[in-house]
Amino acid sequence: MVFGGSRGIGAGIAQRLARDGFDVALTYVSRPDAAEAVVAAIEVAGGRGLAIPADSADPAALRAAVERAVDRLGPLDVAVVNAGVLRHGTVDRMPLEDLDLSLNVNVRGVFLAIQAAVAQMRDGGRVITIGSNTAIRTGAPGTSVYAMTKAAVASMAQNLALDLAPRGITINNVQPGPVETDMSAPFADYLKDKLPMGRMGRPDEIGALVSFLAGPESGYMTGTSLTIDGGYIL
Repeated sequence: MVFGGSRGIGAGIAQRLARDGFDVALTYVSRPDAAEAVVAAIEVAGGRGLAIPADSADPAALRAAVERAVDRLGPLDVAVVNAGVLRHGTVDRMPLEDLDLSLNVNVRGVFLAIQAAVAQMRDGGRVITIGSNTAIRTGAPGTSVYAMTKAAVASMAQNLALDLAPRGITINNVQPGPVETDMSAPFADYLKDKLPMGRMGRPDEIGALVSFLAGPESGYMTGTSLTIDGGYIL
């Protein structure tokens, strides 16, 4: 199950996991057309997909989404929590509503999605959060709130690992840097100049790392944050 799987990194992850043989349910909030396009691509390739509307700030909606996914596709083995928002603003200009939205979706929503998923997950499953390399360094003013929420996600994954270990469930956090998505498009020229590799990442590259964390070979890894950012934070 991919929470926030209709576009960008989430869509890339959903399609990669489908290629790995998983049936994939994905949630969306505002773009049913994009979500259904991802499902169509999964099904054209021979997999099974399901798009479910669910607001990451609504715990009842998240629980209902997981229950619907399990009912339609079977037992849950992997949950990827990708849903998030980006709001810019320096400390003197950050609107309260943007602060609250960022905390509700990027921190509270991540916890609620994990909580809903592990309630339905089989022992030995995988939880993967999608954080950001800004948890380590942003390098730009106006990103403190976003960075704070992503640092919270990294801490959440590290500490929830202790809660989930008795069930054999691992939880790890992927921290992408600049990736070619709608979210990063307005900053593409600025970001490229700061990347040692001279390019932004691709959603399928994030999907490849998630694929490893979702598979059997990562079974002894839990509570970690893995940064994949083209050397941005070096």
